[in-house]
Amino acid sequence: MNSLPHTPMIRILLVDDQELVCYGLQTILKTARDLEVVGMAHNGAQALEKIAETAPDVVLMDLNMPVMNGIQATREIRARYPHIQVLVLTTYDADEWVFDAVRSGAAGYLLKDTPREQLIQGIRDAHAGETPVDPAVARKLFTTLAENRPAAETKIAHEFNDRERDILRLLARGMGNNEIADELHLSEGTVRNYVTAMFTKLGVTNRTQAAIMALRYGVVRLDEV
Repeated sequence: MNSLPHTPMIRILLVDDQELVCYGLQTILKTARDLEVVGMAHNGAQALEKIAETAPDVVLMDLNMPVMNGIQATREIRARYPHIQVLVLTTYDADEWVFDAVRSGAAGYLLKDTPREQLIQGIRDAHAGETPVDPAVARKLFTTLAENRPAAETKIAHEFNDRERDILRLLARGMGNNEIADELHLSEGTVRNYVTAMFTKLGVTNRTQAAIMALRYGVVRLDEV
């Protein structure tokens, strides 16, 4: 009798100062066969302790918490454990929270009223190196960047060729490497190489930051996203 193929589990640490929120999220995530909640923490300092104990793949992070908030914790996690993805899950969609979370290295940003399936897929995407961002939050963020772009920084836009601009436009729309490859009739490996090279040009470490900086530097326009 043949056994079913083994699906690697994605290990998740939940970080929220409200215990009921943590248990509610745990109940939701239990419905996905490939997700495993390995711990809970109620502030950023506890999260750092729990990471050392539980070795998660993805940290689902609230922002407004006592002792150490989610932005501070994200910054520390990314500095100490760059292989761990931090996915922000919060009620806040204010621009300053979004900016700070992304600057701190968050892989993505979802609101707490995100539908169950979108949340589960967002965790999978973050683990895979993609960019799960709530569309409403992304539009607000991108609009703010487009309206406040320093003119001196637009010179960086000239460092990107047409192919790189095409990839950045699709990346900013939240498309994964395989989707971009299909859209542009390239191999996924070629797209991956382009993305890695563009991270270096933009001075970023993840796709959310790349999309933001591409807009900030004028490499792509808001109406193209």
